[in-house]
Amino acid sequence: MTIIRVGLDTSKHVFQIHGVDENEKPVLRRQLRRSEVEKFFAKLPPTRIGIEACGASHHWARLLRGLGHEVLLIPPQYIKAYVKRGKNDAIDAEAICEAMSRPTMRFVPVKTVEQQAALTMLGVRDLLVKQRTMLINAVRGHAAEFGVTAAKGPKQVAELLERLASDEGVPALAREMIGVLASQLNGLDIKLKAIETRLMAWHRQDQTSQCLATIPGIGPIGGVSFALKVPDPRVFRSSRHFAAWIGITPRDNSTAGRPRLGKISREGDEDLRRLLVLGATAVIQQAKPGRASPWLLGLLAKKSKKIAAVALANKMARIVWAMMVSGETYRRPAQA
Repeated sequence: MTIIRVGLDTSKHVFQIHGVDENEKPVLRRQLRRSEVEKFFAKLPPTRIGIEACGASHHWARLLRGLGHEVLLIPPQYIKAYVKRGKNDAIDAEAICEAMSRPTMRFVPVKTVEQQAALTMLGVRDLLVKQRTMLINAVRGHAAEFGVTAAKGPKQVAELLERLASDEGVPALAREMIGVLASQLNGLDIKLKAIETRLMAWHRQDQTSQCLATIPGIGPIGGVSFALKVPDPRVFRSSRHFAAWIGITPRDNSTAGRPRLGKISREGDEDLRRLLVLGATAVIQQAKPGRASPWLLGLLAKKSKKIAAVALANKMARIVWAMMVSGETYRRPAQA
């Protein structure tokens, strides 16, 4: 018996295995505890192992590769089509094993430990930014209950807190409670500055990130994000496929020769898509004759700013892919 392919369904504690031989017949069905996985695959002859690209999948891919196996990570949405009926671990493992056998299947590159460590900086920064926004909204909401308001923007919060402290019409208990929120806000600002300092240091030593940051609307954070989350851009056949993966292309519902395009698909990486749209919005705010490309000015003359922002984000994604593949620097288009 020669096992040519194994589908591995992972979880926190229980792992399901489904293996087939050279005749595509199931010869291995087994459930393992987490502590047994490494020991089992250490005894198994080197083979191809498929894992759903989910939490901790990169860790298991690196571990199994270290044992001599060929490991492939498959996007979850590509596995769903091979689930026959029902939903349990054994069925999922069988679907993974079947999906990885398809010649046109797409796989996720396995990230290194260093890449994942750098990605934690982006994840922690995003979480702290969300927490800061929640605190700012809470401070504004409580202050408004006593008639104290300020202009929009995080920079106006300091002025709002000063007015609260000096306003005798605000009860002392309210000022004390809002002060608790303000102390947490100050702590978040210190942590965010420390993380952003480390991100900038990583950006300065990474050539790809520096190159991408020259694109209008990308910047250092966008450059670092693309460099870490897209370690191998050549897995995409073209810039068009790359933009579709990010989810800023229309959803295709065509049939019977009739093209029917809907809203943007919003598939792929949500953070990359958000960075592109926000960057495109910033570029549009500064778009003026003599400073912006003729293409963008023509688009703004016909479409709304929101539609133009998505279209520009799509174009930026294609530029990012082209620069990552070719290694060339950004060249600004001719000015209008």
